[in-house]
Order: sequence, then structure tokens, then C-alpha cells
Amino acid sequence: MFGYVRADTPYLFIKDDNLYRAMYCGVCKGISEVCGQSARMGLSYDVTFLSVILHNLAGIDVKIEKSHCLTHCIRSRQMAEVDELTRQLGGLNTALVYYKYTDDIADGDRGRGKRLWFKKGFRRVKKKYPEIVRIVHDNMQTQEKTEKAKTDSVDRAADATANMLAEFSDYALGEKKTEFSHNLFYALGKWIYLIDALDDYDKDKKKGAYNPFVLAYGADSRRELLSGKFGEEVRYVFHAIFFDIRENLSRLTFHFNRDLSDNILLRGLPMMTKRVMDGCGVNGKCKSKDKSREKTKTK
Repeated sequence: MFGYVRADTPYLFIKDDNLYRAMYCGVCKGISEVCGQSARMGLSYDVTFLSVILHNLAGIDVKIEKSHCLTHCIRSRQMAEVDELTRQLGGLNTALVYYKYTDDIADGDRGRGKRLWFKKGFRRVKKKYPEIVRIVHDNMQTQEKTEKAKTDSVDRAADATANMLAEFSDYALGEKKTEFSHNLFYALGKWIYLIDALDDYDKDKKKGAYNPFVLAYGADSRRELLSGKFGEEVRYVFHAIFFDIRENLSRLTFHFNRDLSDNILLRGLPMMTKRVMDGCGVNGKCKSKDKSREKTKTK
């Protein structure tokens, strides 16, 4: 669940860019307060966005002030103050990272050393927020069972991750939760799982690792999948998710300015989807569109 939820920065107002950066620092401070300094290494933009939208939906005003931290110890910068919701998000971030490396270890990948950085923080989350750990653990277990069953349905494959995010939103919003907030976060979780699966298509195909797109369509590469007869079907899957996001988003009540949330959900997610489909990945480093092309030799 890490790194895909981004803003479309060319269309981001300066005020919202400043807010985004301040919220990023706020979540980092929340992780440090709940889980310790080493757990800050797992901070993600995905959880930063959750902080942005959940504070707004819950009607919790965010206080921003200039401050210093371990990373920015010389020059102060605008940072959101830590509140209870930020602490919960810090706990969620650490639990997700810990279980991600646990999953990597189970799959035979390297991750044991990295997981040590989050072990102490995870124990602290488990003690302070057992319900958050339960939400992550139970849905991760369901996800594992789904993958071991070699499910070839992209909808069923994404259900556990989608449900995890929806459950957490219900927990964080409390009495402010609605049917539409639940559905919005379910759609967002579904998108995160599927965009990650599409991004990892070639790697998973080569390793023989579980990937719902590989099992459902069997193309030799992501490029072949998207340019072949199944390309429109894959695009429809993501367009359907965007439709669900728009419909539920339009029915939610925002207590403060919603420009940043709208930018990320309505522009950022489609932008990242196109980037992954173009072979650029999460960081925008595009692979050659035709590696097999040879230079023309002149006689």
C-alpha cells in the first residue's frame, strides 16, 4: 500500500501544496510519538493522504506551525501538530510496513533485516491501538488465503485490501462515518491493490509470484496485456473504480476546503494509473517502450 497515492502537482494550488507538506510532517511526527524514531523510515504518501481527508471528514481542524524535527533540525518548516487521529495514522503506517516485510519474508524475499527497524514500533502500536492491528492483521490473513487459492478474479483479489481501508476509515471516523465514506475508502483500497499488481506484472510473471492480472489474462508482459485484446477490459476495471470514487466523493460532507482531496482522488489517481500503464512506475522513470529495437546499421 505504499507510494501510489499522489497529488497531480501541476494542478495543485500553492496553499494545498503547503498543506500537503505540513500534513506529511505531521504524520511523521505522529509515527515518532507512537512508534519511535526508527519507524519514521516507513512514512508513505498514502497515509499522508488519509490524514488529509480523514481530518476533513471528521471536522478536526489541523493546527500548523513552524517547528523543527530530527530531519529538519537546522531550518524550521511548517508542520501539522500531532493529534489523536494523527497518532492512529502513525500506528496504521507502522503496522502496514511491519506486515509488508513479514509478507516479503514469507515469500522468500529479503526483508528480515528491514523488519527489525519496525519491530519495537509495532509492539507499541499493538499495545496502544489493538483494534488497528486487528484490522490490518485479519485482512492481511484474508489476503494471504486469497493469494494462496490462486484467485484469478481481480475483484476478489483486491477485496481484502479494500476492506481493510474501509474498516480503518470507519474506526477513525467513528460517529462521522457514513455509507459513502466506507464505500469511498473501499474503492481507494481496491485501486491501491490493483495498481500495485499492474505495476508488478512483469516482475511477478518472471518470478511466478501471485498476480491476479497474470492469472486472469496470461499475457507475457504488461505491455502485451495493455496493447492486446484485454487492454480495454483492464482499463475498464480502473474506470469503474474511478466512477465509484467520484460517486461516493460527491455525497460526502467536507468541513474544510476540499481542493487537496479532490486533486488527489480525481486527478492524482488517474495520473498514476496512466503512469503505471505507460511503464513509468511510481517514480515516473519510464522504461524503454521497445527494448528489442536494434540500431540500424549503415553500410
